[in-house]
Amino acid sequence: MQEIKERLTLLKDETEKSISHLDFPGKKTKLADLDLQMSQPDFWNDQEQAQKISREAGGLRTSIEAWEKLAKDIQDSVELTEMIDPATDAKSFEDLKKTVDELEKTHNQLNIELYLSGPYDAKNAILSFHAGTGGVDAQDFAEMLMRMYLRYCEKRGWKTTQIDLSPAETAGIKSASFMVEGTFAYGYLKHENGVHRLVRLSPFNSKGTRETSFAMVEVTPEIEETEVEIKEDDLEWDVFRSGGAGGQSVNKTDSAVRVTHKPTGLVVVCQNERSQLQNKQRALAYLKSKLVALQEKHHLDTIQGIKGEHIQHSWGNQIRSYVLHPYQMVKDHRTDYETSQTEDVLNGDLDPFIEASLRSSPAK
Repeated sequence: MQEIKERLTLLKDETEKSISHLDFPGKKTKLADLDLQMSQPDFWNDQEQAQKISREAGGLRTSIEAWEKLAKDIQDSVELTEMIDPATDAKSFEDLKKTVDELEKTHNQLNIELYLSGPYDAKNAILSFHAGTGGVDAQDFAEMLMRMYLRYCEKRGWKTTQIDLSPAETAGIKSASFMVEGTFAYGYLKHENGVHRLVRLSPFNSKGTRETSFAMVEVTPEIEETEVEIKEDDLEWDVFRSGGAGGQSVNKTDSAVRVTHKPTGLVVVCQNERSQLQNKQRALAYLKSKLVALQEKHHLDTIQGIKGEHIQHSWGNQIRSYVLHPYQMVKDHRTDYETSQTEDVLNGDLDPFIEASLRSSPAK
């Protein structure tokens, strides 16, 4: 019983520290303010804003309730240690040990929130996929990654909305982008940004040889128009005719836009909206989100510190490898976390990888 008591004492102390660090009085004040806004009769007049407020309130409420339940369950278990005699009630003692195991597991999961204190971590995320080197295998791999991350988002209860999708001719996709709406979506996903590598027996090769292919995952935060300022002189705009299905669907006007951020060489193309103005607005918003993501990645104070070399992507610098042949292994090259459960990972079981990445980053 002494060991159980010591574990519970440590767990209680760690939980109290976490709750203090997360500023629960501030969270509760913020939640009360959001609840007041949601109670107003005209709250749903602006549907988009109302949904954002509702999601923020839901995230705060879930966090507060989860931590408070953990604290209560720990205290209940502490009291049980004074009531249970292992010598005469072995079953209750075994149940208590299992409970403490679960409480420690819950604390570890909730404690990840301590690593989600970046300025944009609570934001929605824009998740993009691009086929890289490897031909058809790379295009198929890009679609595999898209499916994997959409499954992960679904498991977390996040809403995903397709922004654009460019299917490949033979199999897979050339590129795709999705908006991910959910509590701390960007915070959880931001370390997934980078090159991913696949090794397998190619289903597209008649000789059945082992092939290596690459795909890029891009993760950027959803940025409000006023949050980031970019000098107009730093932008170079080009307009061109959007691609389309042909016939009545073809866009006969120069509505597609390409914007180049001259200090970094970063280029964004947008052709999904119906008007040039709408495409310009979306392209600028996407450019801002990319610059913010790079700013965070390289620990810079402002986006003005970003230089061109930061946006060069080398296919030799993969962050994670998925090996399906000659053995089964998914390994993250930054944290060295690995698993042989490749099917589970490709079906969206990404929490161990994401938590390892977050824990390897300094908490703010």
